[in-house]
Amino acid sequence: MLQLRILPLVLLSLVCGVLGIPAQAPLVIPQGGIDDLTKPRRKLQGRFLHITDMHPDPHYRVGSSAKKACHRGKPKEGKAAAGFYGLSYSDCDSPYSLTNYTFDYLEREWVDDIDFVIWTGDSARHDNDRRRPRTTAEIYALNRAMAKRMEEVFVRRGIPVVPSIGNNDVWPHNIMMPGPNSITSEFSSIWRSFVPFPAYQVFQRGGYFSVEVIPNSVAVISLNTMYFYDSNTAVGGCEHSDPQDPGNLELDWLEVQLRLFRDRKMQVWLSGHVPPSSRNYFPECHVRYVELSLRYQDTILGHVYGHMNMDHFFLLDAQALSRRHNASLTSGNEATVLKHNKKELYRLLLQEFGDVPKAENLDHDNYGVVNVAPSLVPTYLPSFRIFAYNTTGELYEPGQLGEDEQPGPATRSMRDIAGPLCHDPEYQNTWRCQLTQPWHSNPKSPSRTNALWTPLGFAQYYLPGLDGATEEDSPKFKLEYLTFPVHALHPHAEAEEAENATLARKFAYPIPKRHLPRSLRNSTVTKSKKYAPYGLADLTIPSWTRLARRLGRKKGKTLRQRFKEFMYMGGGEA
Repeated sequence: MLQLRILPLVLLSLVCGVLGIPAQAPLVIPQGGIDDLTKPRRKLQGRFLHITDMHPDPHYRVGSSAKKACHRGKPKEGKAAAGFYGLSYSDCDSPYSLTNYTFDYLEREWVDDIDFVIWTGDSARHDNDRRRPRTTAEIYALNRAMAKRMEEVFVRRGIPVVPSIGNNDVWPHNIMMPGPNSITSEFSSIWRSFVPFPAYQVFQRGGYFSVEVIPNSVAVISLNTMYFYDSNTAVGGCEHSDPQDPGNLELDWLEVQLRLFRDRKMQVWLSGHVPPSSRNYFPECHVRYVELSLRYQDTILGHVYGHMNMDHFFLLDAQALSRRHNASLTSGNEATVLKHNKKELYRLLLQEFGDVPKAENLDHDNYGVVNVAPSLVPTYLPSFRIFAYNTTGELYEPGQLGEDEQPGPATRSMRDIAGPLCHDPEYQNTWRCQLTQPWHSNPKSPSRTNALWTPLGFAQYYLPGLDGATEEDSPKFKLEYLTFPVHALHPHAEAEEAENATLARKFAYPIPKRHLPRSLRNSTVTKSKKYAPYGLADLTIPSWTRLARRLGRKKGKTLRQRFKEFMYMGGGEA
């Protein structure tokens, strides 16, 4: 076994030994096997892994204080000390023991059951210790170590991995200049096993790329959200008057990618680190992202992001961009409040869900859905997510430029949505009044109805019992919840009992039985408030907007409480 140690930390380990604080185990990179990265493609399993915000910390010390970033000191009486696998509900980052254990667990338990991996960034520690400020060398070393583990566990088995740059993967924190630059150059080297060779030139310029995870069928686009993030003061924020702004160049590239994939009748996942909300993005970047998401709604299967460390979803709503005082026009109070109070997000989401129209008045052409996964770093509890998707059915073939996509109202554009705003000089030179291309939407597309490549649901796994854990403990990731209805987890009971249970044999389990708790392994179980309160038939836009309406109703108190518990993994306010 090759063991990675960051050399300047040797002295730190000696000091910690003198203080009686055990040093963590080094981050382990298994040796061999990663040179052969072109294994034959395996049979599709109909699942993929989304993992985000691992934040490995070489300075983490078992037994130390959360007040000292779990780097040193001892906690006050009654306060939890840094455990061997991390400290839950704290601002401490991940010990190597946690990241090593997670990779080992995924390799042992999940690697044969997934088709690809979406890895949405933040693979270095936070800069939360003034006595030990981060350096570019440390950031790159940690990212290189994480990439090597991804190669060893997944890529060498023929499983594509699609990473994204996080705001903590750059130095200074949150700041990334227009490329080409040292960051894009370094990540071109670190991610050589993940970025396809034809994409290298574009990646050197901007840090974004696409991968056909199922050749000629499904692609994942990795976006560099640093160029959209409103905390990045090194860029201009996608202003219409600045076509060379790196955010605009990236969105121009995204537009071309979506058009090419659509022309090839392919489907696409959009991924990145910072989620595309008006609370996170520059106003004009947000407008362009929403517009492209809705213009290519029939091509985009979904949007997966990280960064927030909180488990939730939100809607991309065209109508919100028609309102004069929408938060996307100004950073406003919501963005300021949210950056300083994580608990505030729950209230804001319920408020937005309450604005979703009733079913008879809802036009699904106007919506996209963003899924934000919780993190491996134990801000709450370490977690990862397994999505299941449909590998059967007929291929959806998109229409041409909105002309023959569906009967009913004429095709629309962003300018049509903006409407009267575009008569106001304040808005005339903004993106919402300049984007006139027709939108591609169709109720028969995989994002709107269960068809080939449609996401069917996901299962959220978490690691409990970190506090006080020792090296001798044997933690295990457990199912927190899933979005599926319970009956979708098994073939019909009558088919299982039949003498020739053909249906049962052909049934594609969305989650392998061994990964379910005992209470869900029996096909006679039809309900579970604990594990399956949502009961979504699939992860199409109609299913998500229906759930949003249920959460937005004041009488849905029980469902809201479960949503909140999942969002903060039990660490939210009462």
